[in-house]
Amino acid sequence: MLPNFKRSESEPPKVTPPNFAPAAAQPASGARPIGLARTNERNAPSVIGPDLTINGNLVSKGEVQIDGEIQGDIQGTYVVIGEKARITGGIVAEEIVVRGHVMGSVRGKRVMLQSSSHVEGDIFHQALAIEQGAFFEGKSRRSEDPTAEAAKPEIPSSLTSAGLSS
Repeated sequence: MLPNFKRSESEPPKVTPPNFAPAAAQPASGARPIGLARTNERNAPSVIGPDLTINGNLVSKGEVQIDGEIQGDIQGTYVVIGEKARITGGIVAEEIVVRGHVMGSVRGKRVMLQSSSHVEGDIFHQALAIEQGAFFEGKSRRSEDPTAEAAKPEIPSSLTSAGLSS
């Protein structure tokens, strides 16, 4: 039987961080501790911060969160345009969430324009949601596969061979 210990009222409760383990018990780099495996193995999104401006095309195989400015085309799987973001160019992705300013065409299977969005350009979509308060000037066209009809931005061969595309 365990003894009954009572904590004094002045002593704060001890909190152990969930990922804490003694140095000897920590897994090798890159390994995930047992019990912390994610059920949905999704990589962390690539983030274009608010202080970053890109002049050129952006291509990603995963999720991209854009809070800065891009003057060029964007291609990805899941693209989020943040409230402060400014995009001048086309966007092609499976899913696109727009909260900021886009001047150019938007092509996605699922496109959502949130209330803070400002889109000037045509939207080609399979499913489109527009929240009250969103600004949209252009044509909306439904298509079975809007991403297949888009011209893919070219990746210079020097970048793909160096592994610089995400």
